[in-house]
This record gives sequence, structure tokens and C-alpha cells, in this order.
Amino acid sequence: MRGGVDGGRFREVLGRFATGVVAITALDPGDGRPCGLAANSFTSVSLDPPLVAFCVAHTSTSWPRVRAAGTVTVNVLGEHQRAVCLRLASRGGDKFAGLGWTASPGGGPVLDGALAWMDCAVEAEHPAGDHVIVVARVLRLDTYAEGGPLLFFRGGYGRFAKPTKPREPTEPTEPN
Repeated sequence: MRGGVDGGRFREVLGRFATGVVAITALDPGDGRPCGLAANSFTSVSLDPPLVAFCVAHTSTSWPRVRAAGTVTVNVLGEHQRAVCLRLASRGGDKFAGLGWTASPGGGPVLDGALAWMDCAVEAEHPAGDHVIVVARVLRLDTYAEGGPLLFFRGGYGRFAKPTKPREPTEPTEPN
């Protein structure tokens, strides 16, 4: 128990907050091969300058390879990309084996089927408990594929149900 809050209970309660899922990708400067990781802790930070942030566990073996590139590509994953997310969240092996991607204008891997992408330069890293908060400046961005977002909620992956159109309010009727 840390700080009076049980870790399991903390995870359970925060799991009720739905998040989108992104893949942070780069080309490893050592061998030129794509590398990456999945993150559900992604947010916009500032419009001027355009900044985003994401969190990476201190134990990540992928982050040092991705970070070494200096420029990373954030891929917003679509609801059909659960398998891509699970592969990039795994430890070890060639995470890109069998994954299709194209290079962004900055050269970073944009995953086939991603809803949008952002090329970013890492500006700062802030230690925070068992993670590091990475702040990155957006250099280039665009939409890519159509579809709904991949969501993470209560320890699982899902998607939006098709939104329903709100009903028009009805006029009150006068009693007879």
C-alpha cells in the first residue's frame, strides 16, 4: 500500500476512466528498424506551442530505443487495431513483424489503419513515480484512416457504440 491507497484499488477505480490508445513509434537510429510501444496515457498539453504528453513505465525496454530517435510518431489507434496494440504492448521480439506501415513526412512509422499521426520532438521528461511523463512538441500531423477509436476501459479494449441521435424535446401539453 503506497500513500495509504491500495495499488489494486487504485487501478480498479482509475480503470473506470476510458482512454484512447496510441502507439509511439520511431526508427531505431542503431539499426534503422521500426520500434514502438503502446500507451493509453496520452493527452494534448498546449496549442501554442503545440505540445502533447504521454507516460512510459520506467521498466519499458522499448522506450530507450524509441527515445534515441529524438523524433517520435504518435499513432492514434482505431477500434480495429486491438491486435496492433497488444503486439506493441508486449515485451521483446520484433514487434513490427507483419505490421504494415508507411513513413510520415518526417520519416517516422505511421501504422496502417491508424486514425491520425503526429511527428513529435521530445522536449522534456519528468520522473513521476514508476513512470516518466514525456512532453513532446508536435512538428507535423494529419488524419490518416477513418473509423472509431480504440478505447481502454476497466482493463479491456473496446469501442464506441454507434451514437444515437438525441431526441427532440417535446412541447408540454396542457391538461384537459
